[in-house]
Amino acid sequence: MSLTDWIVLGATILLIVVYGLWKSGANKNIDQFLMGGRSLSWYHIGFSVMATQASAITFLSAPGQAYSDGMRFVQFYFGLPLAMIVLCITFVPIFHRLKVYTAYEFLEQRFDLKTRALTSLLFLIQRGLSTGIAIYAPAIILSIILNINTTYTTVFIGGLVTFYTVLGGTKAVSYTQLLQMSIIFLGMFAAGALVVVLLPHHIGFAHAVKLAGKMGKMNVIDWKFDPNSRYNIWSGIIGGFFLQLSYFGTDQSQVGRYLTGSSVGQSRMGLIMNGLIKIPMQFCILLIGVLVFAFYQFNRPPMFFNQYEVKQIKESAYAGRYEALEGKYTAAFEQRKAKANDLITAIDSKDKNKIDQAQADLKDADQQVTGIRKESIGLMKKNNEKADTDDTNYVFLNFVTHYLPKGLIGLLIAIVFLASMGSTASALNSLASTSVVDIYKRIVNSDATDKNYLLASRLATIFWGLVCVAMALYAGKMGNLLEAVNQLGSYIYGTILGVFVVAFYVKRVGGTAVFIAAVITEAIICVMGYFGWVAYLWLNPIGCVLVILIALLVNPFANEKARVA
Repeated sequence: MSLTDWIVLGATILLIVVYGLWKSGANKNIDQFLMGGRSLSWYHIGFSVMATQASAITFLSAPGQAYSDGMRFVQFYFGLPLAMIVLCITFVPIFHRLKVYTAYEFLEQRFDLKTRALTSLLFLIQRGLSTGIAIYAPAIILSIILNINTTYTTVFIGGLVTFYTVLGGTKAVSYTQLLQMSIIFLGMFAAGALVVVLLPHHIGFAHAVKLAGKMGKMNVIDWKFDPNSRYNIWSGIIGGFFLQLSYFGTDQSQVGRYLTGSSVGQSRMGLIMNGLIKIPMQFCILLIGVLVFAFYQFNRPPMFFNQYEVKQIKESAYAGRYEALEGKYTAAFEQRKAKANDLITAIDSKDKNKIDQAQADLKDADQQVTGIRKESIGLMKKNNEKADTDDTNYVFLNFVTHYLPKGLIGLLIAIVFLASMGSTASALNSLASTSVVDIYKRIVNSDATDKNYLLASRLATIFWGLVCVAMALYAGKMGNLLEAVNQLGSYIYGTILGVFVVAFYVKRVGGTAVFIAAVITEAIICVMGYFGWVAYLWLNPIGCVLVILIALLVNPFANEKARVA
């Protein structure tokens, strides 16, 4: 990066941190540190909810996901608006009426302590693992910029965000997220526009989209019902609905965002804002990845995008063979480029036969490029069995650092950092609140002072920061980060959602029955996920339904009278 980019990057991050700490003020008690005094307006809540979900993974991995797999991932969010409506009707007014710090407090009032403790534990496990992945995403950037191993950059990023969260609390998190999302929208719009500008002079936006479509990248909607297909309209609406409902309704990292609202109405408006904006936002981010794909049809991409791994093999005994493959790759790319130009010419002619022939020729040329790339990945594996051979997380980053003008590179990299800071800070804050309110305050020390609980909250934030950094060090082995974080959630969210559905709607079921149902369901879901019996999104509705059915079956034998909160 140039000096200009470093200045833009540093100034943007410093502005965000100083602004957040200034607006947050002093935290004198646990309510201010964890809930921000329950005083925030709907637009703060909306941006905070979006920023918590839209981590660095979204802006780093989503374009790479579209580059390799097309637009079909957008179907993952199709169940979101419906989930927001259900939340606004059911979850939000109940949580506000009970004035809870965490979602799991409600479960003790409705069931018992063991059910509250179990769901809290499941959340802590899932969110701790997922936050580690979110920390790893910006660490990739620093490792490429500084050309050092991601281990060092992961520790640095994790330490920075932990320090920031311990100092400012949830109000600092919310205020910074408001500014972060504004900068993020501006930067991503500029990046998308520049991809089009950088295309060859005879290639416009429409050409790029049509070419990508002919290569199978504009696969926005798949109507085929297939439980083994990760992304189709059915898994998105049904599986996505259950996942989003559980995430926004039972995951403390999100519940904690809208519990900071000054009223039920403000919280509802914030969630509705998220439901309306999220799908178009995700569509645009994925579209940037598709445009980058079109750009690389006319500009030679690296044979492998992760330059750290490339450096390792070029310093190994396989260096000569790898360089020979690069020569073949360049020749194959030139052939593919010629076929891409032929397809553009055919599209302009509007002759269907010419278009079909040019499309087939381009796909054949692309298979040759892909085959050579696979050979290079095989060499990397021979050189080092532990090599990270999934480079989708590096696609957009490579484009940004090689083709965008000075200043904008720094801004785009700052955006990834800001997204990471926002989502990770929210997660650490929620992990601390659950640890202190649901475990420490309820089970360990129920008669301590506000000062003691505030100190415990800060210490819990530090502890979870260390845990998440440890998880981040493993995240590089998990493939595409965007998919990895949602897969982890799908192992647990369905079970937790099932417990809450029973709590809200099945009044005759008691705590023991739902506790047994949750334990059995989680074991079944883990087995199903491990053996890949269904695509991971379907684990969410399956888990929810299993908890309800098993709880109803067990309840007559539990000999326990249900409580109503």
